[in-house]
Amino acid sequence: MKKNNLFITLTIAITLFLVACGGNDGSNEEASKDPIVVSGKNWTEQYILSQVLAIYIEESTDYTIDLQDGLGEVAILTPALENGEIDMYVEYTGTGLEAVLNEQAEAGESSESILNRVREGYEDTYNATWLEPLGFENNYTLAYTESADFEAETYSDIAALSEDLSFGAPHAFYEREGDGYDAFKEAYEFNFAATESFDPNVMYKALLQGEIDVIPAFTTDGRIERENIQTTEDDLGFFPKYDAAIVIRQEVLDNYPDLEETLNSLAGQISEADMQQMNAQVDIDGEEYETVAREFLSSKGLIE
Repeated sequence: MKKNNLFITLTIAITLFLVACGGNDGSNEEASKDPIVVSGKNWTEQYILSQVLAIYIEESTDYTIDLQDGLGEVAILTPALENGEIDMYVEYTGTGLEAVLNEQAEAGESSESILNRVREGYEDTYNATWLEPLGFENNYTLAYTESADFEAETYSDIAALSEDLSFGAPHAFYEREGDGYDAFKEAYEFNFAATESFDPNVMYKALLQGEIDVIPAFTTDGRIERENIQTTEDDLGFFPKYDAAIVIRQEVLDNYPDLEETLNSLAGQISEADMQQMNAQVDIDGEEYETVAREFLSSKGLIE
């Protein structure tokens, strides 16, 4: 009897230990994983896209998300990604190529070519990769108000008038190499009467209130259509393609094997019109980032 009691006691103890450790079926494996850190830049489109990623992952998987949106510009996000402080965010291919990898796009270089170059460069340098593009490009366009006392169709037209014009851009635009202000100014030989630095979300307000004459507007900004802002063509092809795509650490993809397939379900789902509409809902209609992101995902049938 004593031997049987001892056997039963040991059996119960071993069973309890296995249950506490999750057993052998891996049922607690996902619960034990660290939260996935989703981040982004500090302007409207990026706040929305950070929410899109966070909501979609939480609704489509059992993983938990640590949302650290609005962290900063590429100079902050790149080392944060490299050091494992964040796991993913949405970047633009031309920015990755020229501002991060310090490579130059060739004139007329295709979206596919630039994506392949940044993917290879990030994998070699940062142990991170680029997933499939989300479906829209957010490029620059030199913009001015409908009430301006000048007209221009191209960047070269703006350059010819620049001595009489003031120029305002986000802080990061002046700091970037490759596709930033210094290279831009040299390419078009701009000679603006004054230059100002603004938060990206303040830049449009400054333009509309007449504090500045010209800004490098984002082509997906909802205020362009809603406020009838005039845009111009990059006739020298200075700026590369800026296709939006998720940049993610390779270690995260290794630790979460199904995450890449899940995130690539977002590929091609966001058009330029979609992004313009979402930006306008926040910037003009005053809706919350999370609300806009959730409504978009639901409208596409990506979440219930």
